[in-house]
Formats: sequence, C-alpha cells, structure tokens
Amino acid sequence: MNLTKDKNARKFLYLMLSIVVIFVTVVCLVINNRNNQIISGATIGETDKVQEEQQVTEKHTEKETENVTEKKEDKKPETTITPQTTKQQVTAVASGTIDNPTLITIDENNWHLTLVNSGYRIPEDYKPDLVYVCGSSERLDKKVAEHYEAMFDAASKDGVYLTPCSGYRDYELQKRNYNNKIAYYESLGYSKKDAAVKAATIIMPPGSSEHNLGYAMDIVCVDEWFEDTDEFQWLMANAADYGFILRYPKDKQDITKVTYEPWHWRYVGVEAAKEMKASGQVMEEYLGAN
Repeated sequence: MNLTKDKNARKFLYLMLSIVVIFVTVVCLVINNRNNQIISGATIGETDKVQEEQQVTEKHTEKETENVTEKKEDKKPETTITPQTTKQQVTAVASGTIDNPTLITIDENNWHLTLVNSGYRIPEDYKPDLVYVCGSSERLDKKVAEHYEAMFDAASKDGVYLTPCSGYRDYELQKRNYNNKIAYYESLGYSKKDAAVKAATIIMPPGSSEHNLGYAMDIVCVDEWFEDTDEFQWLMANAADYGFILRYPKDKQDITKVTYEPWHWRYVGVEAAKEMKASGQVMEEYLGAN
C-alpha cells in the first residue's frame, strides 16, 4: 500500500514540475518577443534619425554650393553659329543653356582652346582619336596624350605619381552619369528642372564635359583629399609647363558653374596655360566667354 502511495506521489510531483517548466518557458518566450519588438522599434527609430541627419547634411552641403548654380536660364541663341576660338578670345553668339545648348565644332587651328560647358556642347557623334596613356586603362585624345605622358614622366622623376583615374568618357557614359545625378536630386525633392541645374555643377551634361573631348584627366590619390597631396602641389607648380590647367578652381565657381575639382586637369597648350596661371583666369575669362 505504501509503495503504491509513493508511486502516485512521484507521478504527481513530476506532473507539477512539468507544468512549472511549461509555464516558465511560455513566460520567457513572451518576454523575449516583447523585448525584440522594443529593440526593433528603437533600431528603426535610430535608422530614421540617421537618414534624416544625412538628408539635412546633404541639403546643407548643397546650400554651400548654391552660388555656383544658375537660377535663370538665358534665351537660346537664334542661331547655332560655331564659336571660333582665337588665341585669347571667343567670337560667337552667346552661350546656350542646359536645355538648349549651343552646338559647336572644333576649330582645328585652335583645338586646344575648345570651350565646352553647360552652354557650349560638342555633337553627340563626336569621336576623338584616342590612345592609352602611361600604361593605364585610361585614354586621352592623341594630341593631348603625349603632353600628359611628358608631365607624368617629369613628376615621376620628382617622386610624384600622377595616377590617371578618368580620362575620356563617351557620350553615353556621360549621359548615364548625369541622369543618375538628376535622379538623386529629384529624390531629395528638387523639381526636374532644378535637379538638372544642380547636377550640372557636379557632373556635366553629355557633350559638355571635357572628358567627352578627351582633353582632360582626373588625377587622384585614394588615401586623402587630393588638394592635400604632394601630387596637387606638384601640379600647381608645374602643370602649366606642360600645357595643363586646374579647370575648376575653388574661387571661380561662380564663373565655371562647376564645384571645385582639384583633381581635374585640362590641356590648353603651354602658352595659354602659363598666361592663365599668371592672370588667375579660367577658360571662360581667358576666352572672353564669361
């Protein structure tokens, strides 16, 4: 009799222990689920906060460069007469606009002074004679390549490596890059028209870029801001001797309508480069087209 009672007592005890275990497990699951919801909500809130801060920062940066953006577009010239460049002057109709640029052809006698910007563009079918430079995958117009390589070699002798990062770009690549930048600004709330103007201060419209000509090279250093490098200091001191200029200086953004690009160096010929360096002029000023 006592043996039967002991067995029944143990069964009852096991049953109670099982119920307690199940109860504790359920409680733990409920608490864990609740904590996950709280953590998830906090994470989403932090993500939203970061995104908002990034947008504020972006808009603040854009405000700082607002002085380089045209707020009003000029009327399109009634004719699309080709701007003819002389040594120090452009004699042509007024510049076009982003929507209605003046199409130009290249004066072969002064090809190195061909001016392109958001108002002056080369035709879509323009094809330069390209060659690779400095053993890299980057190309320049053949007439420019020899001068870049001479500058590259001179810098190398001084212990400075002018890394060729971006030379020639075809029309379609420039178009894709420009449209992507327009879409980016539209995503920030800009109208399509204003987004196009903003985008052009950073990436030129297709046909407006000196990369489409094959006359310019972006030279980079991946470790630091290019303005702070030995490469930049060497270029500032010596590039004009090889016919290259800093095309988009910091203090001329209101004239070039392009943000400061310390890495962008354009070939204009030795004489013009030295004159622009001495006068502090950019191409628009030097050619009388500003």
